[in-house]
Amino acid sequence: MKVIITGGQGFLGQRLARTLLQQQDVKIDELILVDINEPVIPNQDPRVRSIKMDLRQEAAVKEIVTADVDAIFHLAAIVSSHAEEDPDLGYQINFLATRNLLESCRAVNPNIRFIFSSSLAVFGGDLPAVIQDQTAVTPQSTYGSQKAMCELLINDYTRKGFVDGLVLRLPTICIRPGKPNKAASSFVSSIIREPLTGEMANCPVDKSLALWLSSPDTVVANFIRALTLPSLDKRDWHVVNLPGFTITVEAMLHELALIKGEDILNKVTYQFDQKINDIVASWPAKIDISRALSLGFVVDNHFADVIHQFINKDL
Repeated sequence: MKVIITGGQGFLGQRLARTLLQQQDVKIDELILVDINEPVIPNQDPRVRSIKMDLRQEAAVKEIVTADVDAIFHLAAIVSSHAEEDPDLGYQINFLATRNLLESCRAVNPNIRFIFSSSLAVFGGDLPAVIQDQTAVTPQSTYGSQKAMCELLINDYTRKGFVDGLVLRLPTICIRPGKPNKAASSFVSSIIREPLTGEMANCPVDKSLALWLSSPDTVVANFIRALTLPSLDKRDWHVVNLPGFTITVEAMLHELALIKGEDILNKVTYQFDQKINDIVASWPAKIDISRALSLGFVVDNHFADVIHQFINKDL
């Protein structure tokens, strides 16, 4: 298979690339990593090509989306708080770049599997107790609006036979390695990751706030499942809420203390940020995952396993 990953220098893009290259049941002949910063080639694998590219440039996108491409994982985006601060940049990167990729697929090969990374931020406001795949999108942020626009565009392009699209709405990923970013959800990883590395972290939200989470390895496994999933009927809704689990911030910290001792909680401060709290609180925390599970997507067992995964692989 020939596969493209946009956002290939990001944490998720790199993790997906490494895992794809190790697969036995998915044969990767060529993997193209694309990012605004030149991506690192995992283990200098000769099957990987690294390209520095601005996906807003239509001509550049056409150079990489060729008829022999089998699949595109479109992960490139600017994150929630950044899109809120600079909506014009957000619309260019989060929406225009997506349309450029879709148009390139349409021009050369309508059978390209186009796997799009969406977000719970497409929801907000007065939500039902449990979200379904077809619950109406009601974004309360610029980022969420941009993701919702892309979801509708991908569904229409798929219905029209322009591309074989599949939208995956990701839970908040925890625990991300590395440093905090501008995402409103960045604290979700920070309040666990930083204490484990001996650093301080701030919790900007109410500890009773419930979150919908998934571990990095489970998200990557579900991306790969999306690659091998038989095509859905064109009339279907090509959006899947990926499996996650519900947990409060307080329960997350409790699990951390059970594993590392109560003293580790001294590394967490509580400086409330109304803006961040409002954004994250607008996202759903309970989602019906029965359709996702029936399609072969998987879910984490327990938050303690997520902490151990980070300690064993990323610490």
